[in-house]
Amino acid sequence: MKTSIATVSISGTLREKLAAIAKAGFDGIEIFEQDFIADEGSPRQIGDMIRDQGLEITLFQPFRDFEGLTGDLRRRAFDRARHKFDTMAELGTDRILICSSTHPQALGGIDRAAEDFAELGAIAADYGIHVGYEALAWGRHVNDHRDAWEIVRRADHPNIGVILDSFHTLARRIDPNTIRRIPSDKITFVQLADAPQIDMDLLYWSRHFRNMPGEGDLPVTDFMRAVSATGYDGWISLEIFNDQFRSGRPLELARDGYRSLVATMDDVRRAEPDIRVDLPEMPARVTVEGVEFIEFATRGAEAEALQALLRSMGFTHIGNHISKKVSLWQQGDIRVVLNRETTGFANSVYTTTGTSLCDVGLRVASAAQTTQRAKALGATLFHQPVAPGELDIPAIRSVGGSVMHFLDAHSGLSDVWSVEFRPEEGSAVQAAGLTRIDHLAETMSYDEMLSWSLFYTTIFDMQRSVMTDVIDPDGLVRSQAIHAPDGRARITLNGAETHRTLAGGFLAGSFGGAVQHVAFASTDILATARDMAALGFQPLPMPTNYYKDLKARFALDDARLAALQAYDILYDEDAQGVFLQFYSRPFENGFFFEVVQRVEAYGGYGAPNAPFRIAAQKRMMRPKGIPAN
Repeated sequence: MKTSIATVSISGTLREKLAAIAKAGFDGIEIFEQDFIADEGSPRQIGDMIRDQGLEITLFQPFRDFEGLTGDLRRRAFDRARHKFDTMAELGTDRILICSSTHPQALGGIDRAAEDFAELGAIAADYGIHVGYEALAWGRHVNDHRDAWEIVRRADHPNIGVILDSFHTLARRIDPNTIRRIPSDKITFVQLADAPQIDMDLLYWSRHFRNMPGEGDLPVTDFMRAVSATGYDGWISLEIFNDQFRSGRPLELARDGYRSLVATMDDVRRAEPDIRVDLPEMPARVTVEGVEFIEFATRGAEAEALQALLRSMGFTHIGNHISKKVSLWQQGDIRVVLNRETTGFANSVYTTTGTSLCDVGLRVASAAQTTQRAKALGATLFHQPVAPGELDIPAIRSVGGSVMHFLDAHSGLSDVWSVEFRPEEGSAVQAAGLTRIDHLAETMSYDEMLSWSLFYTTIFDMQRSVMTDVIDPDGLVRSQAIHAPDGRARITLNGAETHRTLAGGFLAGSFGGAVQHVAFASTDILATARDMAALGFQPLPMPTNYYKDLKARFALDDARLAALQAYDILYDEDAQGVFLQFYSRPFENGFFFEVVQRVEAYGGYGAPNAPFRIAAQKRMMRPKGIPAN
């Protein structure tokens, strides 16, 4: 598979873009004319600079408003084409994109356009250049790849072909299977882009909201299945226009792009095994069976406070590591690890951020296959020295530089608790009915949300939910849930746009974000709340106004409402079921725990309650304007 990306797709100067694209693993670039013109180098120097990075120039683009003109306008269009061909010769590239005309004086007509391209093909042949014609979704006369292909077919010149772009086809809801009728040798180039499904002007949608395949809602895999079915085995390139990406970090954007192409083509060959895709074999998306453990880096008085909180929630100290200052706490299927080490990764995290959740262990079908797929998709592997008697558990880097370990049953990795930990004798068990981890909530800057969504949905068998807005008294936080099909693993991604929000404050204090809260599941939240209260747990207090409003919104009897209020339990319901939740008070840079109960098929996270929860949390934290130290 020959991978390419248009330079317009990522931020930075041309030279910064080239370095990032090469490092991400791409084979080539589409050089966007604006990037080329803005650079101080000559065409020959720029071409050499690109090749010095180990990249090919796969396409020169865009050339606009060519076909359908008359008189002097037509002569000037051909003169412009010759000038571009001269430039391309110096650059050292032999493909150019001509997009369908939007010129107000351009005339329609398939035969007229075909004549223009037949004449241009003869000129291009003298230069050894291949011209690709692309149907813009907003083209004046041609806005459908089927019409573009008919023009190319009638032009009947070996140097004229069609360029297929997933956005232009799918944005107009054109059946991508119509591409299967195009001969592969007439497809000059293929460009991919995804986008969220938004009802708006096509040009504005395209220029501001395109994203990497797998980050949006368009059926890009179906598009590539149709392209691949023709026998096309040429360049597959990304062409992305996105306001969010314009301020992103070039290398991270390039890596996301490469990950998206590899994952898309892996999906293509799995959907149609008869299609040959030149891509190394990798395991399929991995099933996540749940969260095996969460680990905190902590020390001193902060560790004592965290232990006291865990005890008040019904957790029991059940073991200690055989050689490290690491303790294990458990309730139900929930394991919480407290790491007090003064060396290694946990120490680095504590030194930087204080008590933080630094590591998450996922229970997967195969730890080895998870690591193999993650590596193939460009994830950063994590490893630190393994002491005698310890298991070498595979891991990768995750949000905010945190670590994610993978454990499975068949390899023996899930035996780590009996292998590496000695039982803590004499610990009294005082469980409060918590059964498992319902979800993890990760906080990040808003411009990282698409990246981490792509990370999870390409490595794991997980799906995205619709993005929602969470109202903070001091700003807006965007939230999107990623979940396994059976709901056994759930992660919410919360994107902060300002440090004044609760999420933004956590982001600033943690130097990049990671898990801000963990939600534990209960099958009887009232019983859990009573048991935890008896153990000394102090919930986040909710105002009386909330419960008065709850009575007005839902048909709750007085006894039920009084029980909820007595334990500061929040309530929501929808057509699928009921959701109940309460929270710990915030500690250590705004981290907190949540307890939830899902009734019937409720699949959300209590979003209507978020503004009231956030306001309550802020009342208990440091007032605005007062520094941390």
